[in-house]
Amino acid sequence: MTPEHTTEHTTEHTTAPAPGQAPGGETTALWAESAVREAGPLHRPTREDQVLQRIERARRGKARVREDLVTLAHGAGGKATHTLIEAVFLEAFRNPLLEPLGDGAVTGTLALTTDAYVVRPLFFPGGDIGDLAVNGTVNDLAMCGATPRYLSAGFILEEGFPIADLRRITASMAAAARAAGVWIVTGDTKVVENGKADGCYITTAGVGTLDRGATLSAASVTPGDAVIVSGPIGEHGMTIMLARGELDLEAHLTSDTAPLHDLTARLLSACGGPTGAVGGAVRCLRDATRGGVATVLNELATASQVSIVLDENTIPIRPDVRGACELLGIDPLYVACEGRMIAVVAAGHADAALDALRAHPLGADAAIIGRAGDDPPGLVLLKTSFGGTRIVDLLVGDPLPRIC
Repeated sequence: MTPEHTTEHTTEHTTAPAPGQAPGGETTALWAESAVREAGPLHRPTREDQVLQRIERARRGKARVREDLVTLAHGAGGKATHTLIEAVFLEAFRNPLLEPLGDGAVTGTLALTTDAYVVRPLFFPGGDIGDLAVNGTVNDLAMCGATPRYLSAGFILEEGFPIADLRRITASMAAAARAAGVWIVTGDTKVVENGKADGCYITTAGVGTLDRGATLSAASVTPGDAVIVSGPIGEHGMTIMLARGELDLEAHLTSDTAPLHDLTARLLSACGGPTGAVGGAVRCLRDATRGGVATVLNELATASQVSIVLDENTIPIRPDVRGACELLGIDPLYVACEGRMIAVVAAGHADAALDALRAHPLGADAAIIGRAGDDPPGLVLLKTSFGGTRIVDLLVGDPLPRIC
């Protein structure tokens, strides 16, 4: 479980609309009819009013898992994942450190995070499950504003798994840990019967120290803040999908898996000072993993009750990723990254933030992709290249299972 915050509460909503498609599809007419009856003869709600009212009613409800069985969608990072987390895990474990549902828990001068990795295939262009496990945990700590220090690693191995592959994975983990400046200091190993796993699963936990004093919060985003992405999006998810060999597509893609702690350190040093909010000029950091950029921004908009308006023309996407997404009918905003982060920065510090990110190889293509606004609160909107605007909702379903 990677706790990530949202107040989307059911898994029965319609899917996010495609560019140019009206939000809600066939149900929009039903919403309109209901809204007109409620408003009476003096006011006839616009179509936009009807959609916003429906979304607000859904978000006010208590989280409920309506399925009887766990599905792959519950692990995709979208609506089903968030409903499962809030209705089952948060309900059972609720406490002040867990309730923010961030990338990690922060207490005193320490940050703690945990994660599990079940990626298929285990080895893919640009990385493998080993360096993915290290980098993912390092990045969760970095998003808390912490300096990563120590990791643990647990291995669930399937009977018959090649020792040579296990050596390759552990060597990759060791190299990634050295590159990130962390130690893997404890761990565990379990073996299950043949056919009861998929070769190798890895669980990790990480501890970091808060050395800069910045307290980052998803609830601190303020109207006017700039939304920055550190580089081109969607590379990891599309790389994994093509590496499975199930699609007759050729594209020269590699995963973007990388440790982001140096990048966040540069950003916090450049503009993390006291600028009126708890996190200073840097309001919040998030790595755009499961559910992609769209999910991260929905979490921030909901937590801070601001709108976030994106400009489609400014979002960096490599041509191979864009082409593969178009052929498969997948919106790149929902495709996972493993070496990209979203930073929300006070408006007056946006240029300094960009300069700091672009001075690092992992942030060379950083871009401002949007701004926070007042209205409508809790929603993410996209200004399309065609001149229209559409709602960017949380991911529904699981178009890319087992990507991390």
